[in-house]
Amino acid sequence: MESFTQYWQQINQNNLSSYINNQNENDVKNVLNLKKFDTKEAISALLSPSAKNYIEPLAKIAKKITRQRFGNIVNFYLPLYLSNICSNECTYCGFSMNNNIRRKILNEHEIIQECKAINAQGISHFLLVTGEHNGKVGMEYFCRYLPLIRRYCNLLLMEVQPMSQEEYTILKKIGLDGVLVYQETYDMNSYNTSHLKGKKTDFFWRLETPERIARAGINKIGLGVLIGLSDNWRVDCYIAAQHLLYLRNIYWRSSYSISFPRLRPFIGKYSANYSLTIDDIDLLQVMCAFRLLMPEVEISLSTRESPIFRDNVTPIVINNISAGSKTNPGGYASNKKELEQFVISDNRSPQEMYQVLLSAGLQPIWKDWDSYLGRI
Repeated sequence: MESFTQYWQQINQNNLSSYINNQNENDVKNVLNLKKFDTKEAISALLSPSAKNYIEPLAKIAKKITRQRFGNIVNFYLPLYLSNICSNECTYCGFSMNNNIRRKILNEHEIIQECKAINAQGISHFLLVTGEHNGKVGMEYFCRYLPLIRRYCNLLLMEVQPMSQEEYTILKKIGLDGVLVYQETYDMNSYNTSHLKGKKTDFFWRLETPERIARAGINKIGLGVLIGLSDNWRVDCYIAAQHLLYLRNIYWRSSYSISFPRLRPFIGKYSANYSLTIDDIDLLQVMCAFRLLMPEVEISLSTRESPIFRDNVTPIVINNISAGSKTNPGGYASNKKELEQFVISDNRSPQEMYQVLLSAGLQPIWKDWDSYLGRI
């Protein structure tokens, strides 16, 4: 069976960029009148600069599809940072191995304290996050602590280093529900200049990770593009769309989500090297395009984004949202801001966000299933 790597290798990204940018307003209007949007022409038109002029009708269609597919439900989740130790040198992350920060790996007692602190906020959907370090925070660590963490949550996702299919199979057996793995950028030149040392320099190992996750039988798989890492975010998003379509068609037993985080300030050697390359309307355009493209794919939004943007966008396209996030190990129990991966933009608590969602006519969900229903 071919992998997505073979598809990626056939793409001429310069030609693709020109094709997207040359879509005109008539192309956009024609696409907005379609019933299905999963063609090359439709994706290109919806991601094109011309589509920005049609953001209102695009958002209207996206909101209608969101309500039809998901009702008014928006799920809460919180990231639980287990460590900030990392064996990679990346130019956009506060956890990069070259940064002179204090490193920490949570022990059993600290993990329990974090879980209890998150539960005290009403949250039972956990996203486990670490720096990437197979030696110190790898399978031995995960196998020891996942069953413990599972006692405190109803949905358990991970965003850690890419693993083998066999390792994902083991993690599923001990309680893992899903894995998020962001390619960051699909442009190899940008990828190589952003990932300087460590296992993360292997572009194709990361690119093929979602396929290993799916073959392991993991139910939920999340993809994402880090907006601002590449100069051409439209091409990145187009290839991410094709990646999702490929996975959905081949590994249809898994469910999928997508996220489009924008670069945020952080403390470190390279902290001044990047600036945002996409405005709020552009980002909304991308999210709406993906809603039209794949109505069943969940779209997630983190506290990287501002309160105003989150409040405006969530009723249109968002399925999963974090609130009160801490991006440092031990941050919930200690409430300290040191050791952060990046700076949070929206500091509102889950309870505050709950009221915001209610006032928007949405139905915020703390827990969407129970363990007695069984596991797939």
